[in-house]
Amino acid sequence: EVKLVEFGGDLVQAGGSLRLSCLFSGVSVENYNIGWFRQAPGKEREAISSISSDQYEVYADSVKGRHTVSINSEKKIAFLQMNSLKPEDTAVYYCAVDLVGGVPKLLESEYDYWGQGTQVTVSS
Repeated sequence: EVKLVEFGGDLVQAGGSLRLSCLFSGVSVENYNIGWFRQAPGKEREAISSISSDQYEVYADSVKGRHTVSINSEKKIAFLQMNSLKPEDTAVYYCAVDLVGGVPKLLESEYDYWGQGTQVTVSS
């Protein structure tokens, strides 16, 4: 059974940093992608970053240059380092796995299993 668990969400001041972790299990394929998404109150879920199991990274324009994604495939954990946080980064953050692999895509429909989310709140 594939499972993903996010942790690390917190309340942080604008300009601060936070690192989210995504622990995943049950992924038996060699090539996969871990995507990061967020959903702000009243808004649709937004794809912000993704990384392949061989460490190819993609970012949405909204976070490019501020956030960095990484993965340790041996330990089955991925990270999203978020810097220069803004109040508009406030959202529930999710990680998800795309079991097909290939070039990571920032499309929700590409992902097969999801975590439960972790809340990030950025105060002004």
